[in-house]
Amino acid sequence: MDRYAVIGQPVAHSLSPRIHALFAQQTQQTLSYEALEVSPESLADTLKKLHADGWRGFNITLPHKLAVAALCESVSERAQLAGAVNTLIRTDSGWKGDNTDGVGLIRDLKNQGIAVTGKRVLLLGAGGAARGVIKPLLDEKPAELTLSNRNPWKPEKIAVEFKAHGNIRPATHLSLRGDQFDLVINATSAGHDGVMPRVSAGVLAKGCVCYDLSYGKAHAPFAAWAQQQNAAKIADGLGMLVEQAATSFELWRGVRPTTITALSELRKAG
Repeated sequence: MDRYAVIGQPVAHSLSPRIHALFAQQTQQTLSYEALEVSPESLADTLKKLHADGWRGFNITLPHKLAVAALCESVSERAQLAGAVNTLIRTDSGWKGDNTDGVGLIRDLKNQGIAVTGKRVLLLGAGGAARGVIKPLLDEKPAELTLSNRNPWKPEKIAVEFKAHGNIRPATHLSLRGDQFDLVINATSAGHDGVMPRVSAGVLAKGCVCYDLSYGKAHAPFAAWAQQQNAAKIADGLGMLVEQAATSFELWRGVRPTTITALSELRKAG
């Protein structure tokens, strides 16, 4: 049986095994999918062993999205631009890296009727999750894309790297005072520690949508903040998780599952 898994630390909370089980059932594919907790120190050796053991592919989550890119035999154009990998595809001699986060985000935003085109967009965070969604967001032609982080160095560096694909305004969370946005996307990992980044109050324009790449307990701090700021709509990243997973599944198996069915099942299960 072909074996797949999600690799991260921690990873026991991941819904990916459930999602891919639903996809396999829906598409009548025979495979196994599990969660593997792997430390940063053992990542390289583990990937070599898993390849030797015949595993077919992996999803990659925190904290490995940046580090795993350097361990790939090759990476897709979108993964190379992002500098981050969330999907590994087996080759004869190693792993090919890809990044399906961006397409997952845009698909979910469109599914929910959340517009990017012509909107003032604030992206919080400058790590692997943020990098993976920047070009797809720029491709949607927002009126403005502001990239905010605790310190200015990462956003400034990223703005230069992505200059050929569109304009990014670098900022710090606290320097946003007086600015207003139509869409705020949280790509930080702060929610996993039960906190929300210190963002200046008043940054939400009337009708602003707040979207979190996290889901479950990690979504709670951002959701509470968005509610306090009177967001018109608050969305978690479960839909994005399902959409990026479907793209990974398609890369591995050659068939794309119907995401709305899987997402409905997950929402019902709570």
